Amino acid sequence: MQTRFIRIPEASAKTGLPRSTIYRKTAEGSFPRIRKLGERTSAFVEAEVDAWIAARADSPDRCAAPPPRRSKAGGAP
Repeated sequence: MQTRFIRIPEASAKTGLPRSTIYRKTAEGSFPRIRKLGERTSAFVEAEVDAWIAARADSPDRCAAPPPRRSKAGGAP
């Protein structure tokens, strides 16, 4: 399989994350690292981004659903 590089707009579209979150997660080490392709060009390895997505899809939800809202007793104010 041939290695394909994707730029930030495509990585954002694939993950559904805004670019600022992608850059933050990359800096934290919780997203695939960005590769310098030239002096002013950077990209991600597509297979690494796809693996990151798959790992999140296979993991259980980290956030539980919020509890149902209770209505106020006594009706409308």
